[in-house]
Amino acid sequence: MSTIMIVEDDPKINQLLQSQLEKYGYYTVNVEHFDRVMDVFTEVRPDLVLLDVNLPKFDGFYWCRQMRQESNCPILFISARDSKMDQVMALENGADDYITKPFDYDVVMAKIRSQLRRAYGLYAPQEGERTVEVAGLKLFLERMELSIHDTKVELSKKEALLLEALMNQYPRVVSRERLLEKLWDEQFVDENTLNVYITRVRGKLKDMGLEGVVETVRGSGYRLRAVWEDGQ
Repeated sequence: MSTIMIVEDDPKINQLLQSQLEKYGYYTVNVEHFDRVMDVFTEVRPDLVLLDVNLPKFDGFYWCRQMRQESNCPILFISARDSKMDQVMALENGADDYITKPFDYDVVMAKIRSQLRRAYGLYAPQEGERTVEVAGLKLFLERMELSIHDTKVELSKKEALLLEALMNQYPRVVSRERLLEKLWDEQFVDENTLNVYITRVRGKLKDMGLEGVVETVRGSGYRLRAVWEDGQ
């Protein structure tokens, strides 16, 4: 049974979410004291978090950043704030998806199932750790970690999926459509969302001392370049 942590200060929405989730067999944990969000998160170690933006004390963006320092579990924002900037900020702070209020509970449940399936491979047998490697750059899919030589960085689930697609097709171009399909199944997302993740992956690579690795191919998509190997 998956554990879902709900960080929502509206009692009515909180109760409705809890009832719907428990109806489908999920175990829920509600945050009651909003200065102790991370205490609850650390204690419970949830499989997924539903997180509002407007909260007492600190906003959801702050708590999302704190959670990302400890875990790569899926984080879904549920908020009445529907501006594009709010959605971009959520993704840049580590969220996996953003749902605007009022929302359809069937859509929320479908997104939760999709995120759990992607994060924990509920439909795929796990026979040892899966890895992808290009010229010494190694992606560990289960632990969501990228390494080269003695340097490594942690990735979010979607960052790992993005790199997996680029590394599997190296040195070929991967279309934007293929990347959108891989990262979000059949869910509709703004193409700017993909740009956010491309920027985040480039930032992680830069932290490893690798720049110019993810190349934009105008009108086509993106491709991986092993610049650390060929010196280009």
